[in-house]
Amino acid sequence: MKQLLALFLFCFFASSLQAQDAARMIKDWERAKAYTAEYLAAMPEDGTNYKPAADVRSFAEQMIHIAGANFMFASQVSGKANPYQGQNLETMDKFKTKAALATLVNESYDYVINTIKGLSAAQMTENMKLFNMDVTKGGAIDKLFEHGTHHRGQTTLYLRMKGVKPPQEKLF
Repeated sequence: MKQLLALFLFCFFASSLQAQDAARMIKDWERAKAYTAEYLAAMPEDGTNYKPAADVRSFAEQMIHIAGANFMFASQVSGKANPYQGQNLETMDKFKTKAALATLVNESYDYVINTIKGLSAAQMTENMKLFNMDVTKGGAIDKLFEHGTHHRGQTTLYLRMKGVKPPQEKLF
């Protein structure tokens, strides 16, 4: 009887922790969306396609890269169709204006947030393949968050090189 009670309590607390983790993820993704929107707003229209060097992505291409990864990873996690499947967003000129870029990036963050909201605690712990590596679905979302942070961070220099003070960091 004690073993059964212990097992029940373990499952209850594990499920509770997984639900808290999903809530934390959603809060973090909403914060990242707002922070990225501030970066997009800070860059002047004439800097949207700015490249610090010929062999690197432009500001717009960095943001489009974040959006494309958001759609791709979240699609793989959810099993739902990527709304931009088969399209190379980085080569599409229609996303290289400030307004269109902001719309695309915000849409991609909403896609991830809705993916997280649609996953049960059990689904977050399911294994999946990501770039031929075994990860949990929750782990894939964490890697995606890291990816977006990395590329947004790179654009800090783009803003500075255009004479713009980057937005204040949003840790909480």
